[in-house]
Amino acid sequence: MIRSHVLICGGTGCTSSGSQKIREHLENELAAKGLSEEIKVVQTGCFGLCALGPIMIVYPEGTFYSRVTNEDVSEIVEEHLLKGRPVERLIYNDGAKENEHGVSSLSDTNFYKAQKRVALRNCGVINPEVIDEYIARDGYMALAKVLTEMKPEEVIDTVLASGLRGRGGAGFPTGMKWKFARGYQDEQKYVCCNADEGDPGAFMDRSVLEGDPHAVLEAMAIAGYTIGSNQGYIYVRAEYPIAVQRLTIAIAQAREYGLLGKNILGTGFDFDIDLRLGAGAFVCGEETALMTSIEGNRGEPRPRPPFPAEKGLFQKPSLLNNVETYANIPQIILKGADWFASMGTEKSKGTKVFALGGKIHNTGLVEVPMGTTLRQVVEDIGGGIPNGKKFKAAQTGGPSGGCIPASLIDTPLDYESMAAIGSIVGSGGLIVMDETDCMVDIAKFFLEFTVEESCGKCAPCRIGTKRLYEILDKITKGNGTLEDLDKLEELCYHIKANSLCGLGQTAPNPVLSTLRYFRDEYVAHVVEKRCPAGVCKHLLRYTIDPDKCRGCTACARACPAEAITGKVKEAHVINPEKCLKCGACMEKCKFGAISKK
Repeated sequence: MIRSHVLICGGTGCTSSGSQKIREHLENELAAKGLSEEIKVVQTGCFGLCALGPIMIVYPEGTFYSRVTNEDVSEIVEEHLLKGRPVERLIYNDGAKENEHGVSSLSDTNFYKAQKRVALRNCGVINPEVIDEYIARDGYMALAKVLTEMKPEEVIDTVLASGLRGRGGAGFPTGMKWKFARGYQDEQKYVCCNADEGDPGAFMDRSVLEGDPHAVLEAMAIAGYTIGSNQGYIYVRAEYPIAVQRLTIAIAQAREYGLLGKNILGTGFDFDIDLRLGAGAFVCGEETALMTSIEGNRGEPRPRPPFPAEKGLFQKPSLLNNVETYANIPQIILKGADWFASMGTEKSKGTKVFALGGKIHNTGLVEVPMGTTLRQVVEDIGGGIPNGKKFKAAQTGGPSGGCIPASLIDTPLDYESMAAIGSIVGSGGLIVMDETDCMVDIAKFFLEFTVEESCGKCAPCRIGTKRLYEILDKITKGNGTLEDLDKLEELCYHIKANSLCGLGQTAPNPVLSTLRYFRDEYVAHVVEKRCPAGVCKHLLRYTIDPDKCRGCTACARACPAEAITGKVKEAHVINPEKCLKCGACMEKCKFGAISKK
């Protein structure tokens, strides 16, 4: 008889921290103690608190262990699982109230209590490699309901009424897209899933696939029935091996259970799904480039119209949604459109998953109702900025998004509010920056990424983004002029208006938003030849305060360019002509005598 369940995170974050070895060690320890029949070890998907990994939760108590190491496993087995005494030094506790077992309830922690999990409802709860655990959580009930009780038009009406909009970035009404795809008649149609998540700092879709792959399979089957398709494709990056492995297992299990393939649930409906692995091209996140890649061609976008609903994959009517969009569908079918529409705002319904990263205490996955403010996510859920620094900005939407300044931290995170301030919700990447970040350098970083990822098919993107990067590089090296700022803006609008696909059309957003809200930093770089944040290497100047310098020679010994001179117990001096601006001297100084400005 099982008396305890030990859940261990098997997502990418915790796996990279060694959670698989911890799971194996735990199973061996339990076997050695004769506890294998009493305690079940369950590998799950991501719990969300990635900064605290590897994570282990013991039920029924709900004891949440964080940053578990191999050395801790024996103690957990001996003290907690054998003697019933939780190992307090490993327990995560942010001051939340305790439950009847004397440990803090996870749902009451600051990180979780403001969240509403819909797309992530099974992540960290079930073993994603066991279909029975998904079924035990009402898995495939929505598919059964659709196939036995609903007409395709009723499914479309339900999705439309829910207000669900595409979670891949554009925010197009999902029900409308399904309606268009159903409206075009052909002997063959396709249902596609965009799992080519490529934004820097974004890991929402990957985590859903790793923690709850059957939710996506079920939703795609529902979509197939709705638009009249018998074949689906999931386009997932080959560099996401855990997601690929779990999708492969899930598809095989669904076929074995008769939930994919011929005559599903005896209804006469046929639908199957195959995987296609992407090579990591960011442009393949664009729907027509993705379909071109599935076809076996170079991933380049096609002109629209015709849109994929008319001529998509293999020139047949096709439907494409991203992972998070599909993950919402089964719950909408089971709980109703009104339930989903009750969350969020008037025009942005439901919840949104964000990958919270950067200068923030609680790095990880967050799912909140649309309209939750940036302040709530950063301060309440994220735990604020570490090291006593001040919040400066948040980058949303990755290379396609914009930077939100501290003055707008109370902006609701929904499609309309974000668009009004020059940013986007995007797929859900949310990178937090503090006062040590240079906004010109941030814009340059995203442009460098875009230049690298441009497919090169159209000149505005291929050439224009390269010119944008060159101007930004010129500014960060102290060679910019005020005329360059005007050129930046002019070029940004030209690229937005003339690029073929969304990659080029949105590439200027990081530049435009930083120019709009942090123009003073651009001016400082150009006019004063100074980087206010002390980031841009070419504009830095390291100096030694003679009143603080003790003449210990530590800085001189650390300098690789021999740019520091001075006698023992006398104030030292840095030669700016020789200085490499590497910062080695500043790291070695114990007296705070060296500064950069």
